[in-house]
Amino acid sequence: MILTFDIGNTQLSGGVFDNGTMIFQFRRGTVPGTSSDELGVFLRLVLRENGIDSEQITEIACCSVVPSMNYAAAGACVKYFGKEPLTIRAGIKTGLKLKYGNPKEIGADRIAAAIGAVSLEPGKSIIVVDMGTATTVDVISAEKEYFGGVILAGINMSMHALASGTAQLPVVEIVVPEKPCGNSTAGAIQSGLYYGTIGALKELIHVCTEDAFGGNRPLVIGTGGMSHLFEKAGLFDRVVPSLVLDGLRKALELNR
Repeated sequence: MILTFDIGNTQLSGGVFDNGTMIFQFRRGTVPGTSSDELGVFLRLVLRENGIDSEQITEIACCSVVPSMNYAAAGACVKYFGKEPLTIRAGIKTGLKLKYGNPKEIGADRIAAAIGAVSLEPGKSIIVVDMGTATTVDVISAEKEYFGGVILAGINMSMHALASGTAQLPVVEIVVPEKPCGNSTAGAIQSGLYYGTIGALKELIHVCTEDAFGGNRPLVIGTGGMSHLFEKAGLFDRVVPSLVLDGLRKALELNR
């Protein structure tokens, strides 16, 4: 079995694969400063409580956008699983042609998502929209050329910015609004966040398509914790919540 996990700014998400199929997925909040022991105990415990023997884990792959957690992640894998993890970083085999000024600047999760996308949809031009703490739009050609893309504030970050930057606007639940014109302050914020995100992503997908593919529409894949809210918004051809974890599993195959 293969264990993969992705340390994001807000959440740590992980999954276990058996013969190429994900059999279990988990999440927890990211706590900067977590020790290798705390992380290792959590990983073993969450596997055990879901009927998975940690001794059956033969390989581990991870990615992180929280530098303070990198050492803890590697230490947890070695101490609690006896395995050196494959970490997404410069120098490993990705199967991608990185058309980026400085490839070391690319977020590890963006690379993992791109690997997952080209593995799931080989031979296709793809735009990946990852909706997490930040929302990223990444562009990959049918020839596996990674062109980069766009980074903007995620929907939760935008909501908290409104609440913290104003005197009277509250924190609201992020939901699909009942109607575009909100008849309450909370409803107006929810509508602005939801439809504002749709408008921004439609434009970004359009300009990236024009820039990279001369207007020929690529396959658009949505992923990340907030992508499920937009499944019916007409933005995505498919939503793959586990795309980064799928990419980590594929990265292991490429680096054996």
